[in-house]
Amino acid sequence: MLRKAKLASLVVLRRAGVFHRVADSQWRRNRLLILCYHGTSLEDEHEWRPALYLAPRLLEQRLQALRDTACSILPLGEALQRLKVRDLPPRSVAVTFDDGTYDFYRQAYPLLKKFSVPVTVYQTTYYCDHAMPVFNLICSYMLWKRRVDRLGPVPEIGLTGPSDLRTQMGRHRVVRILVEGSERENLTGIQKNEVAARLAAALGVDYGGLTAKRILQLMNPNEVAEIAKDGVDIQLHTHRHRTPDNESLFRREIVDNRERIQSLTGTNARHFCYPSGVYRKEFVAWLEKENVLSATTCDVGLAQAGDNPLLLSRLVDTTGRTQVEFESWLAGLGAMIAFRRITPQRYVVPED
Repeated sequence: MLRKAKLASLVVLRRAGVFHRVADSQWRRNRLLILCYHGTSLEDEHEWRPALYLAPRLLEQRLQALRDTACSILPLGEALQRLKVRDLPPRSVAVTFDDGTYDFYRQAYPLLKKFSVPVTVYQTTYYCDHAMPVFNLICSYMLWKRRVDRLGPVPEIGLTGPSDLRTQMGRHRVVRILVEGSERENLTGIQKNEVAARLAAALGVDYGGLTAKRILQLMNPNEVAEIAKDGVDIQLHTHRHRTPDNESLFRREIVDNRERIQSLTGTNARHFCYPSGVYRKEFVAWLEKENVLSATTCDVGLAQAGDNPLLLSRLVDTTGRTQVEFESWLAGLGAMIAFRRITPQRYVVPED
C-alpha cells in the first residue's frame, strides 16, 4: 500500500513539473548520481534474479531516459574529480557495471555504444581466465530452473537428504550446502565446476548447453581487452569477488586484480567497488595503502563533495524499479524521499 501511494505521488509530482525544478536546482547540480548495474539477461536471468539482472529492453529504456532528461553523463573518473572541486554540470550521472560478465559484452555494451554512454566496468578477474560459470550463481540458477521439483539425495556432492526446490528458502539451502562444502574442501575453480556439472545431471539440466551460451560467465581476456581499447573504463572489483577480513589477504585481492587488469588493458586501475556492497571501516585504510582513489558501495544516495571518496553511495537499478522511480532519481527527487539509504543486509559492522 505504501509503495503504491509513493508511485502515485511520483506521477503527480512529475506532471506538476517538480521533477524538472529539482533537476535544474543548484542542490542537484552539487550532487552526482552513480548508477549501478550488474547483468543484462541473455535469456531469463532477470526472472531468476530481478535485483541483479535487467532485460535488454529495460536497459534500453533507462538509457533513453538519460537522453530524454538531458542528463550530463560523465566518465566516472572525471565525474568524481569535478564533484571534488564542485564543478559538476547539470544533472550529472556516472554509469557503472559490476562484475564484468559476458552478458555485458553481448547485451549491454552495444546499447551503451548506441546511446554514446561512457561506462565503468568493475571487473573481477579470476573467472576471466576460466571459461566456466561462476559456481554459486550457476547452482542457484539451475535450481531455480527446476523450482517445481523435489531433488533426491546426491551424496557425491554433499546433498545427503532430499531437497525441496519449490521455495526460495529450499533452493538457498542447497546452494549454501554446496558452497560451504566447496570451501571446507578447498576446491579449485575447476573442481567446483565439476560439482556444478554433477548437480546439473541430477536436475536433468543441460550443463553443456548453459556453458556454451556463457550464461553467468565473465568476459574472457580478449573481450576485456577489446572493450578497453574501445573506451570502456575497467576498474577494480577484487580478483576473486571477495573481501577478506585479513588485511594481507584483502590487499592481495586488490594487487592481483590490478595486475590482471593492467595486463589486459595497459592501464593502472585506481577506482574500486566493494563486491556485493560489503564493507568494513578498516577496509578504507587498506584501500588507501593500495593507492585507491575511490570506492563505491551499494548504499543508496547521491554522492556529494564532502563524502568519503572510499564510501560512495550509488543507485542500484533493478528490474523491480519502475520508470517513474528511475526518472525521480535522475532528477534528484528520489534521493530526497528515499526511505532506506544504508543497505542493511550488505553492510558489515566490525565487532569492537
